[in-house]
Amino acid sequence: MQYVEFSLEERISTFIYRVFGFMAVALAITAGTAYYVSTVPSLYTRLLDQPMTLFVILLVQILLVVVLSLFITKLPFIVAALIFLAYAVSLGYTLSVIFLAYTQTSIFATFLTTATMFGAMALYGYFTKTDLSTIGNMATMALFGLIIGMLVNLWLRSSMFEYVMSAIGVVIFTLLTAYDVQKIKQLGQQLIAQREAMNKVAILGALTLYLDFINLFLFLLRFMGQKKEQ
Repeated sequence: MQYVEFSLEERISTFIYRVFGFMAVALAITAGTAYYVSTVPSLYTRLLDQPMTLFVILLVQILLVVVLSLFITKLPFIVAALIFLAYAVSLGYTLSVIFLAYTQTSIFATFLTTATMFGAMALYGYFTKTDLSTIGNMATMALFGLIIGMLVNLWLRSSMFEYVMSAIGVVIFTLLTAYDVQKIKQLGQQLIAQREAMNKVAILGALTLYLDFINLFLFLLRFMGQKKEQ
């Protein structure tokens, strides 16, 4: 019995490593793409000067996330992986403006802070015996309120309101990180005997954590980012 329990725990750990591996690759691709685009004027000026280009890219990003979220069980693993990586590239393209607006030092410092907070909450979500469903549900509901608030501020254009929304965003995605890691671990336990399904869930889990990390980074950047001198 002890051998079986160890084997199951080992397989869950392997599954979690795979999730974070996919996430790390996607983050590296996004960061690399963002930095490269920021060094090529012909690429970033198209993004800045042609709103329709940004609109199309955003639509494609939404489509890719919807396809992965709704059809992950029907997609071949390699197709799901390629869609995820394509999303990472497209998001890197749109996030290239960060390198144009903020100093690289502040971007790097924010990234390290994000990684530290994310890592701490991921460890908590993985090892805690407390059910985080209630916290996760509350954070999810708060996220919808945050989105509405950010849309309202597009009209208000209030700097103070933006900082308040950013602070709330940091709290929300910090909590969601712990909840999502616990949820992904539980899914892995349920699918322990289905290798193909586990591989696909690993992609979906990586996407979820990738979005948690990116959003946490962006909200923190509004506090820690140092604007470049014009």
